[in-house]
Amino acid sequence: MAIDKKYIFGNWKMNLTVGEASLLVHRLEAAIEAHNDVEIALFPGVLALQPISLQLNRRKFKLGAQNFYWRDEGAYTGEISATQLRGLVKYVLVGHSERRYIFGEQGRDIGRKMQSAIRNELCPVLCVGETASERSLDETADVIHDQLVAGLANMTSEDMERVIIAYEPVWAIGTGKNATPEDALRAVKIIRDQIKHLFGTTIAKNIPVLYGGSVSKDNAKSYLEKKDINGLLVGGASLKSVDFSEIARVAHGKNRE
Repeated sequence: MAIDKKYIFGNWKMNLTVGEASLLVHRLEAAIEAHNDVEIALFPGVLALQPISLQLNRRKFKLGAQNFYWRDEGAYTGEISATQLRGLVKYVLVGHSERRYIFGEQGRDIGRKMQSAIRNELCPVLCVGETASERSLDETADVIHDQLVAGLANMTSEDMERVIIAYEPVWAIGTGKNATPEDALRAVKIIRDQIKHLFGTTIAKNIPVLYGGSVSKDNAKSYLEKKDINGLLVGGASLKSVDFSEIARVAHGKNRE
């Protein structure tokens, strides 16, 4: 992955019908211009992936999946594999806090998903971040360390060229209590220090690290103007075409400065 561009990823979570998702894509395509210095990816619900893949302007947008199972095939009723997503999406989210804390995914599960994504030539976005209680106990660095070590187990330096890290403090997701840019930068430094320890200076310097957590069109600029933050993982604001297109516009503007 390259750090000479900004990454703006919209996670739609469990929202929008297939028809509503298609309409949102139509509005985004009308509002957003294609720029080489900004990579925009949309993560709709699984039912919308196939129809949107046929509708999407690939010059403007990439497509991502919110979840998948780590095995490539088998008797796993209701699951979707990275093998089935291959050729349909470019990106997959791994380790999102809602998967960790609502659905009980553990470090070993997340590590297996990372390996599955790489095996199937997808680009995993590994999400890490601490809860409010962990933050109050000053455990942010320890939590990030443990989540990175588990998620990146058995990754090679070559594998890491396909990986993106997203810092998403759990206490800031959907709460309106977004981390300050300084909070985010401290966490990004912790992430890069750990990546350096695991894979060396070059990879630590070049891996894209995003911020996510109550990102809005009003605060996006404050994160994007920080050189060491390479983009944003946007939740609720990505469901609003006006807001998301403004965030994309700001990302292009910051990269030109």
